[in-house]
Amino acid sequence: MASPSTSPSPTQRAIDRLPAHLRRYVAAQDYDAYTPRDHAVWRHILHRLADRLKDTAHASYLSGLAATGIGLERIPSLDEMNLKLEGLGWSAVGVRGFIPPAVFTELQSLGVLAIAADIRSHEHIEYTPAPDIVHESAGHAPILADRRYADYLKRCGEAGFRAIASVEDQAVYEAIRNLSVVKEDPEATEAEAHLAEERLRAASASRRYVSESTKASRLYWWTAEYGLVGDLADPKLYGAGLLSSLGEAAHCLTPAVTKVPLSLACADTEYDITRMQPQLFVARDFDHLFEVLEAFEATLGWRRGGDHGLEEALRARTVNHLGLEGGLELTGKVVARIPARGELAPGLATALARVEGPVMISRKGTAEGSPWPGTALVAFGRGVLPPRGPFSLDLPSGLFLTGFRVGEHEVINLRGHQDGRPLDLPSWALLFLSSSLPSVAGGPADPGTWDRWYGAQGTFAEGEAEAQARTRKASSLSPGLAGLYQEARALREAGDERRLQTLADRARAYPDEWLLQAELTELAATLAQEARP
Repeated sequence: MASPSTSPSPTQRAIDRLPAHLRRYVAAQDYDAYTPRDHAVWRHILHRLADRLKDTAHASYLSGLAATGIGLERIPSLDEMNLKLEGLGWSAVGVRGFIPPAVFTELQSLGVLAIAADIRSHEHIEYTPAPDIVHESAGHAPILADRRYADYLKRCGEAGFRAIASVEDQAVYEAIRNLSVVKEDPEATEAEAHLAEERLRAASASRRYVSESTKASRLYWWTAEYGLVGDLADPKLYGAGLLSSLGEAAHCLTPAVTKVPLSLACADTEYDITRMQPQLFVARDFDHLFEVLEAFEATLGWRRGGDHGLEEALRARTVNHLGLEGGLELTGKVVARIPARGELAPGLATALARVEGPVMISRKGTAEGSPWPGTALVAFGRGVLPPRGPFSLDLPSGLFLTGFRVGEHEVINLRGHQDGRPLDLPSWALLFLSSSLPSVAGGPADPGTWDRWYGAQGTFAEGEAEAQARTRKASSLSPGLAGLYQEARALREAGDERRLQTLADRARAYPDEWLLQAELTELAATLAQEARP
């Protein structure tokens, strides 16, 4: 007899809906691996946050915790969160540490929260250099209960995903990820930590300009991470960085922090993750977020296209995609462009753009055929190529091209000049004609196919996995200590002063276990209050 089939868990359903190129970043939440002390860390932080934020956070915060499957007593399971999030049009998947910014923003654009499944150690209870489940769930999830804000978060993710990143952005990401791993590795030496910090400083100093991607990350930081909303004189907290930090939640409302009305200036305002923020932006309401986001989107090559987009892609030195007229897209590196001598479409003054291979041809985000290993050229202006055979093109940009068409886009014996001056062109290339350039956006048009063709790195390097394993080993508890935390939890549910005294006596064997002592002190105060007539 066949065994009855079991339906997938809510989290597995969320994972199954992801494109393959995103699924490889997912990490399972091993719920049984959380120690009793891990749950005590969660409880310590969440009870204090809920008490502090009940009057200072956005109105949807406290109800939003329950609405998204988050309780105060123990670390939430992703299955419990997904059961609640499904009703809000969202889901959550576990990830490990810092995932690439393009992956994080694409997930968010799809309505998926990337939840770092690890939890900070009790030594780093106030702050952790690495993403953890406190910040990612208790910070980001609750305000999703507000539909308007949830829509903003998706659209903000799409803007970040479409923004053009530079090669230096990638170097900074790798350096930040490396530093977070070293900081959390109990076996890392001071020399290794110093080297990781120097690597980040060098990567940051190498930036030639402020990229679209960097500006998108600033917009996200000053809204979704560190945003305030409401009256400028009495704003409420909604940013995840404020909602998940005891220190920031108190500090942000003091006179030491300047509050300014939210504007597009936030995308040009740097931030320092190593200190509390000296200035925060206050949105009038969540509609205000959309006003600023729309203004920001209007600056991106994704929306502007034309010469603006080409220039962004050219100086980025990264893989991006060009949206041509008719829905055709090219993915590759823009390496050169030739100015036009005549009038072209508004916003376009480029006669010819050169895209370095590999080049992927797509339509509406889906790759067509095999990749082209060489060069692709986009000539701007109206013209007609024969289905096959020799051609001559005299374009309004002052460009004149001749060659032989041997395929849909493939040409050989390519020659050209502009106003009588010969052009340095490859004799064998892909050639596209387009009268306009509606869009130039970050990353490949079809990330999954791009990964399959050119390979992709794993979710994290072997060394990173080893460091995380050492961190888990170092934070593991002896059976005796684990038992004390478990008993403290049980006493909280069914208090008994005599059992508490016995437990406190046994806990003296662990004088450095401050979190356990704090749990018992708090429990004693609660029992004493309950015993009063």
